[in-house]
Amino acid sequence: MQNKSCLFFYFCKTNRNYTMKRRNFIRNVGYASMAYGSLHLLSCDNRLPSKTTITETVESSTPKPEILDAEALFFKLSLAQWSLNRAIREGGMDPLGFAKKAKELGFEGIEYVNHLYGKSYMEAPNMLEAIKRVGKDLLVRSKDNGIENLIIMIDGEGDLASENEKGRKEGIEKHHKWVDLANFLGCHSIRINLFGEGSYDSQVEQATKSMRELCEYAQPQDINIIVENHGGNSSNPAFVAKVIEGCGMSNAGTLPDFGNFCIKREGGKRWGAPCVEEYPNIYEGINKMMPYAKGVSAKSYDFDAEGNETKIDYYRMMKVVKDAGYKGYVGVEFEGEMDEEKGIIATRDLLIKAGKSA
Repeated sequence: MQNKSCLFFYFCKTNRNYTMKRRNFIRNVGYASMAYGSLHLLSCDNRLPSKTTITETVESSTPKPEILDAEALFFKLSLAQWSLNRAIREGGMDPLGFAKKAKELGFEGIEYVNHLYGKSYMEAPNMLEAIKRVGKDLLVRSKDNGIENLIIMIDGEGDLASENEKGRKEGIEKHHKWVDLANFLGCHSIRINLFGEGSYDSQVEQATKSMRELCEYAQPQDINIIVENHGGNSSNPAFVAKVIEGCGMSNAGTLPDFGNFCIKREGGKRWGAPCVEEYPNIYEGINKMMPYAKGVSAKSYDFDAEGNETKIDYYRMMKVVKDAGYKGYVGVEFEGEMDEEKGIIATRDLLIKAGKSA
């Protein structure tokens, strides 16, 4: 393995306050390297080492779209990378170009998906060099496009509500490197999953322990650990509320998603099977998650001739968000069958209209 000091020198050579964070980052990169054959390595988003907002320090060559008039909306618009997952996984889109694409589509912030960068790491002969190269590229592109990096969506890193204590602890350890990287690159949160097995009460207990342990690790680095309604018990707002309140940490929170309210699927599968149990009222569900929200995900699937989402009343949903006093980013996450860019634009425009009338 290449000398770790190269990565240390590249990332934070000028900021003494990041010494411990660099050590954490490098240590966890080493952990990832040892698990080369089994982990889904992913890259995160990036921000400058200081807490100064990138949009205040970088003059972008791309004009800010008139539709994003900050005075007209109570929130800012971000783009979730999953909205372009087909373009990246099947269409040959370079995930490193995400910041540029988001800027072109009229967004101010971005939310990364870890496994969409797996190819950049897993096919590299030297993982440490690959991480340094990808990190440098993401930082430059984010800076050049005046985009703020917000969240890393973490998948495939273990079941945090597992009754298997060894497996649960391994899952926590696998998340540490993403906390470190999120802090270093300026994200405010990582989004985790709370999958597991056993009874409802057992999963509440195990998920609460995992959330607390991750929050304790992340708190000194100013990173939030947030839970999305993302299948299984996490799609039950009562379950999420018990975990957040039981955790008792200020950096524990939620990422309410307008969709993803399927609690059980046919055959016990997590994905890809018909839903057999769904939370009955999605608007009530979002309302129950909003008190803990550190982000909001505006899921969309399809649109009618008037530009309205066919499954979700965005006007009603955005009123719930506004009434909760939320003023942060709302992320577009298109997950339909139509052309992804068209779906992103349709979701963006509907959010603006619904947000203005909320």
